[in-house]
Amino acid sequence: MWEGRCDDSTCPLPQWTESTLTIEALLIPMNLPFFARRLLRPLLDPYRRYRHAKLIHAVRVSIGLLATILLTTGLNLPHGEWASVTMLVVIGGLQHHGNIGKKAVERAYGTLIGASVGLLLVVQEAYVGQPLLTYLLMSAICGFFSYHAIGKGGYTALLSAITVFIVAGHGDNPLSDGLWRTVDILIGIALALAFSFALPLYAVYSWRYNLASALRDCAQIYSRIISGQSVTDDEHLKLLNRLNAAMLQLRSLMPSVSKEVRISMTELDAIQRHLRMCISTLEILGNTRPDPRDEQATARMQVMLKAEHRQIRVQLVGMARALKSGVTERLERNGQASGGESTLDAPVYSALDGYRLLTLQLAANVDAMRQRLAKSAGRWKI
Repeated sequence: MWEGRCDDSTCPLPQWTESTLTIEALLIPMNLPFFARRLLRPLLDPYRRYRHAKLIHAVRVSIGLLATILLTTGLNLPHGEWASVTMLVVIGGLQHHGNIGKKAVERAYGTLIGASVGLLLVVQEAYVGQPLLTYLLMSAICGFFSYHAIGKGGYTALLSAITVFIVAGHGDNPLSDGLWRTVDILIGIALALAFSFALPLYAVYSWRYNLASALRDCAQIYSRIISGQSVTDDEHLKLLNRLNAAMLQLRSLMPSVSKEVRISMTELDAIQRHLRMCISTLEILGNTRPDPRDEQATARMQVMLKAEHRQIRVQLVGMARALKSGVTERLERNGQASGGESTLDAPVYSALDGYRLLTLQLAANVDAMRQRLAKSAGRWKI
């Protein structure tokens, strides 16, 4: 079995302790001074980086802006403030590592397109000298970009429109100003991309820890079901709502996770499907269990399915711990119920048959999910 024995099927779930957080934190070189190890631990520990992602991002943006200001001021570049503006536009949003490459290409295209169009508008204003024509052209061009800003490639189109106005103003900027602003924008993009890769937030961290929390919520819901607690009170419904929100968040992270750790979307979809089936089965189990007011039926159910109840709960908590700590050896251990033939295999015909079949389905689904996580552990454990 995965954990120590607990004969009571309703025993409390294990709680996270400092020793179960992350094994990756132990990989900090021990030959470093003590103060250096303590200083680096929040930066190298995946769980702490996940928890403090906003703070790390804020520090990264602040340092990036400072570097941009010092560079443009030190070189005495005209209109150097636009490099800082570009830095904020490009790096301001928190991006996962798996999206940085894609966003970098979109930013480069958007800036080059916008700067080119802006310079052309400045040139035509200088030669034609018709402000009204320039205003109409700028409005039409930005309307075109706005049309394409909705849907795929929208970020490139939006950045192009912004860059047009940065470079050209209202069309009356001198050509030299437009060229200098283009240079400032390119400097801002280069520095922003450089700082984007400094301690990025990996989507796989968010995926791991959100999936771990979802599995623990599943274990808590299952404990409530088998112990006869209400499945209609606020606490139970709050757990279900939290699981539904976690499903949506996990789904949004999957493309970035696939790029970061080279796990196919098919494999991630399979894991997501197991979690969805687990949640659906738990909802059905809550409505098909014996009436909690029937103490005899409830006691019989707990005795008959004692080993299976424990197997399911231990596997759910075990997977959550493996995802959060990075100690994946526990995923290799078979969590099948021991101690004789499983009661789920016995052809007993009673009012509990429906509940027993659902429990069998849940146990098989949880075990299949464990096997998939074990198979892909070498990739998501970074």
